[in-house]
Amino acid sequence: KSGLDPSGAWHAWGMACLKAGNLNSAREKFNRCLKPPMDLNQLNHGSRLVQDVIQYLESTVKPILIADDDYFATLRELEATLRTRSLSLEMMCEGKIQHNSYYQECLFYLHSYGTNLAIISFYMRHDCMREALLHLLNKESPSEVFIEGIFIPSYESGKLHMLENLLETIDPGLESWGVYLIAACKYLQRKNYYHILYELQQFMKDHVRAAMTCIRFFTHGAKSYTELGGKQTWLLKIKDHLKVYLQEVSRSSGRKKMAFTFRKKMSATDVSRHINTVDLQMEVTKFLHQCESSGTSQMTGSSLPTLFGNNNMKMDVACKVILEGKNIEEGFGIAFRVLQDFQLEATEVYSKVAKQLVKQQKYSEIRQLLKCVNESGVAAKNDGDNIILNCLHEFKNIPTEDLDNLIQDMDSDENKIQAYVMCSKLRSAYLVSVRQEKTRAVQLVQHVRQLAENSGDDIVKAICAQWL
Repeated sequence: KSGLDPSGAWHAWGMACLKAGNLNSAREKFNRCLKPPMDLNQLNHGSRLVQDVIQYLESTVKPILIADDDYFATLRELEATLRTRSLSLEMMCEGKIQHNSYYQECLFYLHSYGTNLAIISFYMRHDCMREALLHLLNKESPSEVFIEGIFIPSYESGKLHMLENLLETIDPGLESWGVYLIAACKYLQRKNYYHILYELQQFMKDHVRAAMTCIRFFTHGAKSYTELGGKQTWLLKIKDHLKVYLQEVSRSSGRKKMAFTFRKKMSATDVSRHINTVDLQMEVTKFLHQCESSGTSQMTGSSLPTLFGNNNMKMDVACKVILEGKNIEEGFGIAFRVLQDFQLEATEVYSKVAKQLVKQQKYSEIRQLLKCVNESGVAAKNDGDNIILNCLHEFKNIPTEDLDNLIQDMDSDENKIQAYVMCSKLRSAYLVSVRQEKTRAVQLVQHVRQLAENSGDDIVKAICAQWL
């Protein structure tokens, strides 16, 4: 008469019936106030009313007491046992709980009014992981339901191995679980749970991704190559994963293509390239670890470069290797291989090294660097000259004698003139200019005279004018 919503009254009546043990009558009352969810895959446990019913049913039933323990049961527990009348005493769900009418009642309400997540969580609470997984597959629930309902509870309660065994038992190829496993990996990566991630990737036989996780274990948080020296086992594990992947690829290419849909694929050429990178990184690690131990190491950067980074980082590795040996020659071989293997811009690296040597005031070593570059057999004609020209931006810090020696080491007279001009040594620029072929010499001397006039160097200006 008053137009109030009657669902609260029906719910209270239903709960009263439940408490009185009248299960059929309770179903009838709840049918008038409970509704199935609009979306079975929503990430919650359904309406509050349904949750109250399940909570009551679960709290009422305790595992049935066996044999002599019955003598010690309280009167209340015996009444509850009698009331449930144990309609179905068969052992289900891996024998973890003895089912009776109250558990069946829970499943009735969950299947009628609950979400998939609520059903799966119920199974998981009662150690029925297999049933939870089969329900997930049957209903083709999205991966969020798997993560929330099965995966998180499994690793939090230390049952990840049990989950893995069941996944394999239900589908030995793991194909039906591909979407769910990839989602679990992404979740673990977001959470930075890399040890669980690595364990899962090994279970999935996803060797390429497992190798990528090992790279992270090797590089993450290391502040020096001494630290990386202690983490070299990860490099061996990367190689192992990649080699196993290569074997699997070659085995499956012989027969009918295997559908490794969810495992990361990579061409055999790329895998071999990555194995070479790991070998080279091992060599770099040993060398720089040795340098740091013997105290020849001088470079300190904010981040530690490795060959697993981008090209700029690889160039930093090459520079580091050249600069940290006892002399330039010691690390040049390894650095040269880094430059060749990754097709890096060699002149840029050598110029960087040379600038660093200027800062460290090791001018004789710049000459040693040029010797190594020329003897490498792949240097272009002007490479050595360009390295010196790049250093000369710092010419104010270079003592005169060392500066003259560096410029005289240049091959091309044109470059020498450019270098003298850069360092404001106009007289020396004039002396090299007049040695050139007549037409060119006139152009060069005119240029030097102009510069002398601009800078107020009357003596050089007069000499140039007289020659012209």
